[in-house]
Amino acid sequence: MDELQRLSTEEFHASQKSPIVVVLENVRSMHNVGSVFRTADAFRVEKICLCGYTPRPPHRDINKTALGATETVEWTGHEDGLSAIAQLKEQGYSVYAVEQVHNSISLESFGYQLGEKIAVVFGNEAEGVSEELIAAADGCIEIPQFGSKHSFNISVAAGIVLWELFKSQATIKDKVDTTP
Repeated sequence: MDELQRLSTEEFHASQKSPIVVVLENVRSMHNVGSVFRTADAFRVEKICLCGYTPRPPHRDINKTALGATETVEWTGHEDGLSAIAQLKEQGYSVYAVEQVHNSISLESFGYQLGEKIAVVFGNEAEGVSEELIAAADGCIEIPQFGSKHSFNISVAAGIVLWELFKSQATIKDKVDTTP
């Protein structure tokens, strides 16, 4: 870890975070939840909101894929996604569901700016983001796809979206101060 210049848990907690919040609404798979934690750690996401019946740490099946990221990434539990995004909007976040809907914004055209507080919502593996949450969001982001399938696994979608948001802020080297 020293050779890779990775942060310790303490250094991670003290470090500057990207002003990005991930909202998981009714995600079933603990492996998907763990994978999103691990990706959120990689991009120093501010926190994850686990909503509805989304599993919460600690759990060995989450930890299996999170590889310790549940100890670094802040998370909160919410009875439902609507209460979570209402709270985030009160805190000044723009909220975007990641979903294929009419008038969605293609990810490569999405205009995210350095320092903008944003929450991205990922939904259930089979049903996606709920209609109620889509209606309450500020908009929807869609990941372009060119194959025969109509969706990505949620953990893959989270990785794609978080990378695009992270890299669009500035150059990677300038992006996040590496000192605690």
